This record gives sequence, C-alpha cells and structure tokens, in this order.
Amino acid sequence: MDDKTIGKILLPVPAEKARAREKKVRAQFWSKMRAFASHIPFSEDLAAAYFCATDKRTPLKVRGTLLAALAYFIVPADMIPDFFAAVGFSDDLAVFTAAMTLVQAHVTDEHRDQAEKALQANTDDEAA
Repeated sequence: MDDKTIGKILLPVPAEKARAREKKVRAQFWSKMRAFASHIPFSEDLAAAYFCATDKRTPLKVRGTLLAALAYFIVPADMIPDFFAAVGFSDDLAVFTAAMTLVQAHVTDEHRDQAEKALQANTDDEAA
C-alpha cells in the first residue's frame, strides 16, 4: 500500500460521514478485536486508539484520524483480506501506523490503561 492510498484513507470527511464512521467503529470494533487480537501484534495500540477516538476530550481532528484508521481495520474487505494470516493485517498496520504517527501525543496513559484492561477482560472471557 502506498503513501497516497494511506493519505486518502486518513483524509478528513464531512461531519455526517464522520458520525457514520464512529457509529460503525463503536458497533464493530470489539467483535473484530475478540476474533483477531491474538494474531495482531499491535492489538493493545489499536485498543488504546479506540479509547482515544471515543474520548470526547480528544480533539475532533485527532478523533477523525483515528476513526478513519479504526474503520479501515474493521472493514472486512480491505486491500489485503485479514484472513490471510501472515500478511492480512499488513495494510491495516500501514494505515494505523500512519494515523498514530500523526496523533500519538493524544493517546494518553489513561487510554492505554483502558486498552490493557479491556483486552485482559476479553482474554478472561475467552478462557472461561
């Protein structure tokens, strides 16, 4: 995936599309994480980004960037389908890395703590 494609994915969108993106991410993020967290080495960062993107204290532009990357993650038909174990998340990682590079200062320790607890809870639920 080239930089131009990644840039298009992370471009700001009209408010209506941003709200739709947030709704989709809120509805589908955790089910995708539960299914794939053990296969994604950056799952804790994804979860922290989720908490940052859904935090009303996070600046709107930052939320928009993260929601774009998270929406790309949950879309089942992206550039490289996620069911290809070794490379399926490489395009997701490229988009996510670009987004995090832009907004990483806004992902706080609080967001990371929430991510760690949420992932641990999901792991505990699966083990039960």
